[in-house]
Amino acid sequence: MGFEQLDSSKLKKFQRKVTLLSAAGTFLDGFDLTIIAVAMPLILEKWDVGPGLQGIITSAAVIGALIGAILLGNLTDKFGRKAMYVVDLLAFVVFAALTACSQSVWQLMLFRFLLGIGIGADYPISATLVSEFSPTKSRGQHSTFLGAAWFVGAVAAYLVGILLIPLGENAWRYMLLLGAIFALIIFCFRVTLPESPRWLAARGREKEAEDIMMKVIGEKASIKPSGKNVQHISYLFSKSFFQRTFFVCGFWFCYSVAYYGISMYTPTILKSFSNGSQISTYIGAGTISVLGLIGALLGFNLVERIGRRPLILISFLGLTGSLVILAINNHPTMLFLVVLFSLAVLFANMGAGILNFVYPTELFPTGIRASASGLATAVSRAGSVMGIFIFPQLVTLWGNSKALWFFAVISLIGLMISMVLAPETKGMNLEELSDENQHSNFNETMAGENNETMA
Repeated sequence: MGFEQLDSSKLKKFQRKVTLLSAAGTFLDGFDLTIIAVAMPLILEKWDVGPGLQGIITSAAVIGALIGAILLGNLTDKFGRKAMYVVDLLAFVVFAALTACSQSVWQLMLFRFLLGIGIGADYPISATLVSEFSPTKSRGQHSTFLGAAWFVGAVAAYLVGILLIPLGENAWRYMLLLGAIFALIIFCFRVTLPESPRWLAARGREKEAEDIMMKVIGEKASIKPSGKNVQHISYLFSKSFFQRTFFVCGFWFCYSVAYYGISMYTPTILKSFSNGSQISTYIGAGTISVLGLIGALLGFNLVERIGRRPLILISFLGLTGSLVILAINNHPTMLFLVVLFSLAVLFANMGAGILNFVYPTELFPTGIRASASGLATAVSRAGSVMGIFIFPQLVTLWGNSKALWFFAVISLIGLMISMVLAPETKGMNLEELSDENQHSNFNETMAGENNETMA
């Protein structure tokens, strides 16, 4: 095909640039989705918001992300990576600024929803572009770096909250406005990146792909026609791909239900144990986010060493165990909650929380790669919304400890899905993984290996 040259050491600087600018987008995703949890206690002081509206405000961007991921992920396969890569950043700039200027709860919800469309789009766009430019041996690290950047954004949201809370009743506005400022800076750098040559080749534009390879490598590449060009999203549900589609959607859904259901309400949960101190609440919740980031960094360093499959199994096993311990303790202290929630997000993020940027882009061919990632992202956002809405209702009915049993069960389901279906893709290039003629043999091989692992 001619993409072997992407494994050249000459490309390391350029590939780092692609990864860093894509990670800057996922940093914004983490910041913008988390900052609403940080700002929520201040918003509740300004406006009379009941539990129902609070859930809608918290989940508005997540609902938007569901729509943005599936629609714009598909458009990314049709119109190119770069066009959508740049355009979605405009949504960050415009709607993050508008959320900061909201004059009512309903305006805040609307602008957060529209911001979410851009957030959802960035998942499949950034992850796909990084995977298509990354060298085979370190593709997992390049992709998981995007996941780690998400959690850097989440930690930054808590740091911003701590720094800006002294500004008074409008501090939440400044928190939201920072997202727009960050996005504008990233936008200016993203416009300098080229289109993906793999996408151009899949569209029959081999000459343009060769020109881009010449620019980034400095030497001629011979790219042959890619053959059948798969573009329709329905192909994800064909016999060749259904198992992979179910896996990437299933494990990401389970992770999102558990992670978002807990993390979006961490400040609210801890506040009742902090003697009314908002700073203590932010420090406790921020500590949990830092451990989540450490988990992502651990996964980043392990993904090419131990492989994708062992990492996701360890992740769900640790998350399930932590949630069970939390659930059986009916009278926790703040220290206990911080420690166990920290362990839960550490395990969650070291595997499932970063492999969601890896598996969806590795297991599908170029023509539907962004569509597959977009679909998985959309399903995961549905899980996020489910967790966000269900958790406060369960707390009302059962209390905090018993409500956590729901998330422990969801995590256990994620573990079971991964045990049965998670493949090992370490060391395989995208063309090998995308070869439709090898799908059935690949799936049969993985099924045999998985059965041996379970035994």
